[in-house]
Amino acid sequence: MKIEQLEYIIKVAEMRSISNASEILHISQAGISMSITNLEKELGMKIFKRSRMGTIPTEEGKEIIQKAYEIVSKLEEIKDRAQMHTDTMEKELRLSSTQGLFLTFLPKSLALFKKKHPNVNIVIEEKGGHEVINDVLNNKIDVGLLNIPKKKPDEEELEFHTLLEGKLIVFVSKNSPLASRKSITPQELLDQNLVLYNGPQIRTFMKEFFNQYGEMNILFSTNNTEIMKKSVAEGLAISFYYDIGINSDPYYLSGELVPIPLVNMNNNSMELGWLCSKKRHFSKAAREFIKCLEFYTNHS
Repeated sequence: MKIEQLEYIIKVAEMRSISNASEILHISQAGISMSITNLEKELGMKIFKRSRMGTIPTEEGKEIIQKAYEIVSKLEEIKDRAQMHTDTMEKELRLSSTQGLFLTFLPKSLALFKKKHPNVNIVIEEKGGHEVINDVLNNKIDVGLLNIPKKKPDEEELEFHTLLEGKLIVFVSKNSPLASRKSITPQELLDQNLVLYNGPQIRTFMKEFFNQYGEMNILFSTNNTEIMKKSVAEGLAISFYYDIGINSDPYYLSGELVPIPLVNMNNNSMELGWLCSKKRHFSKAAREFIKCLEFYTNHS
């Protein structure tokens, strides 16, 4: 067993494609495929199953890939520790983020980065998506974190990297008659009161929703997610939100809020990711922070 074999199965699992992993790793598809086959023979088990849907980990393979993550992460930690004595880390990391990322994996990523690099001062501001993009273009920050727009501006100057894709869900109170539903359609929600999260992705979605199915009674709109969730938990209304980070949401964990998948609705997904400038040096602090982000998104 070789370290590169572990790196290959991790990247293939992330991309669900040998060809896409090949492009990122700059290794031929044949080389990756042969390496994985040799590892499967050595272990006496199938790590992936190949189909039209892509290269998907088997149940047994998921356990192996998880162990591979742990091993590679430890090796990276060893390299980082050694590098601390030979390489200089910047004293400050500057970030801008939209609110959605504050509520998901960002706090844990920041804590991990700070644990590994306690002497780096982190400066982070919460802003709208367009402001985050402008901060990157104007070299005010090292990394921008945002809901990636479908139409990406100034692509010649910016690099966008997707971390997670979220699906729109309906939040209802545990006491709602809808709480037992496994899924729900837009037509079945028209008689419900709505608390609307005042974010650009949700606003765009709701505009399409109202145009296609008719308007709902909006109780109020807010950019305070705590107020939104509290109102839904108390049975005052329902709300739409994305499923990213839901497994760590205290309202979900306590059972006060019940998420229901929304079906028969187009354009109900969102990508979260990061961006940087192609024209600006990508600092070591920024590179190390992205590793922390990817660690938590890959394990979410």
